[in-house]
Amino acid sequence: MLSRIADSLFWLHRYMERADGLLRLMKTSYILSFDKVQVNSITWEPALKIFTALSEEEIESLKKDDTAALNYLLLDTANYNSLKVIITKARENARGVQDQITKEVWEQVNHLYHLINHPSISEKLSGPDAIVVIDTLINSSDQFCGITDSTMPRGLGWNYMNLGKFTERCLLTVEMTDTFFDSIGCNMEDEQDILYWRSLLLALSGYELHLKNYSNFNHNCNVAQQVLFDKNFPRSLHYALERANKYLIEITDSCPIEGTAALYRTFGRLHSYVKFADISIVKETGMEDYLQHIRKEMNEFSRMLGQIYFSYA
Repeated sequence: MLSRIADSLFWLHRYMERADGLLRLMKTSYILSFDKVQVNSITWEPALKIFTALSEEEIESLKKDDTAALNYLLLDTANYNSLKVIITKARENARGVQDQITKEVWEQVNHLYHLINHPSISEKLSGPDAIVVIDTLINSSDQFCGITDSTMPRGLGWNYMNLGKFTERCLLTVEMTDTFFDSIGCNMEDEQDILYWRSLLLALSGYELHLKNYSNFNHNCNVAQQVLFDKNFPRSLHYALERANKYLIEITDSCPIEGTAALYRTFGRLHSYVKFADISIVKETGMEDYLQHIRKEMNEFSRMLGQIYFSYA
């Protein structure tokens, strides 16, 4: 497979996974913005910290304005992580590899592109239809996942797409976890109730799972356990790294080239750092340092992958 094709498939799924993460966090933020008991009134702050490059002062002024926050996160092309920019990049990558993806996958990416570029969307975001817009976009993102899973052949292209998906998922989980723990100074002993952690768990689609499987005390450790180490939670670091490892092995076995061994060692160190850790290690290391190390190693892996397989300079 040409490096250009592999690169586009990898980034197509990275961008679509990023779009999905943004939309889920936005829906959570929007719904909880009407909740008078929302802890510390931080509803829009996490989304603005993760998906923008705004200063603290700009975030402070924007987080209290629902319409402005929605427009900046969804439509403003000055924000390089707005949904419109992300979907446009995903569509550009999909258009360049139409012969490698199914017609249904291309049509769904194109459908999402036209939804976010519809002339009436800005007006709807300023009124009661804002939640309808967000739900429509989430449904379209979910359909992309289902269509891709049910129509794409399980070949090398599939492996690159899913390696991109789970690489992005790892980084999103790290960023969201870091943002919410940072608000309490990354102090595992500063016990917060479930109302505080509800925002993070809803954004990761793990709130219901948490209520069913975790006790109603020691919430800080329980939430950290779920989002970092729960092997059955599809948005945990452990799960995402396991899946990324599977697709990386498929790629390196199919295309063993110079640098492959070093690439896999880099990923293996990161994988082991999460797979064989537990909450006691996080407490000993410190949540902030633990997540910072994962972020650094994940970005280094992505850089090496680009150099070796995508011919980045």
